[in-house]
Amino acid sequence: MALAALLAGRWLLQQPLQVTAAGSVLVRAGDSPTRVLHNLEQQGTLHGARWLGLFWRWRWQDPRLHQGEYAITPEMTAYELLAYLRSGEVIQYRLTLVEGRTFAQWRESLSQAEKLDNDLAEFSDAEVMAQLGFAGQHPEGRFAPDTYTYTYGIKASELLRQAYQAQAKTLESAWAERAPGLPYKEPYQALIMASIIERETGVADEREEIAGVFVRRLQKGMLLQTDPTVIYGMGERYQGRITRADLRRPTPYNTYVISGLPPTPIAMPGRAAIEAALKPAAGKSLYFVAKGDGSHQFSNTLAEHNRAVRQYQLKRRADYRSSPAPRN
Repeated sequence: MALAALLAGRWLLQQPLQVTAAGSVLVRAGDSPTRVLHNLEQQGTLHGARWLGLFWRWRWQDPRLHQGEYAITPEMTAYELLAYLRSGEVIQYRLTLVEGRTFAQWRESLSQAEKLDNDLAEFSDAEVMAQLGFAGQHPEGRFAPDTYTYTYGIKASELLRQAYQAQAKTLESAWAERAPGLPYKEPYQALIMASIIERETGVADEREEIAGVFVRRLQKGMLLQTDPTVIYGMGERYQGRITRADLRRPTPYNTYVISGLPPTPIAMPGRAAIEAALKPAAGKSLYFVAKGDGSHQFSNTLAEHNRAVRQYQLKRRADYRSSPAPRN
């Protein structure tokens, strides 16, 4: 009798899972090993769930399971599954939130993210910030672009809160090491500038030089005159091109009309753009124009700038780009 029980137990542990392709086992919050094993037996994945549950209690004396998804394969045995569940090594997912994109675009990425619980889907932007604990703050620019890893059951609010804290830490650190004499009264103004730099930069090596142009224009009381702010202010009216009328139409973000910085960031700036805003390159350039390949021609005077405009914009090649390449 004892030998038969021992052999039966060994068989139950060594039985291969009844799956024909790679898949996963879902463990929800509060699930016990017994419940998970019973569900797998009901699905026909294994046999002897009750005995396997008793073995778990004897072997590990711990009823807890880590919430998430566990990968399984046709070659896996029941014992290997138990050990895997015990390890807590759940399937990890990755979501890249790209620098230079807007909060609206980020919300779309969150809505499409695999296995992410989008608990913010029905909220307005203002309500999202309130849910995160930052009521009254504009969301644009407040979150750090990065690739985030998460597991099944993680909420979008948790991921965004992590991104907010990372961006706040980056801004605080860069502000503490800022260059002297910058035209910012507070870190938030540097964040606004960083978002403009992010949208204008197509070649990474130019980031600090672009920052220098904008900082000098602010210091001299010149208009920033940057197209990305106009586009942001146009909202859904923007259909791929800016007209002369758009440049003249007043909005809080039209830097061809308003003096100084716009009221909020216009995109999510990465660490490099924030650091550039606070440590711009020294120089005399006050203008730049897109060459059409993503890079820019910088000029110290308006006369030089006008010549560059004639060279690079009035004689456009077929592959000319007036702004950085689209970010996927």
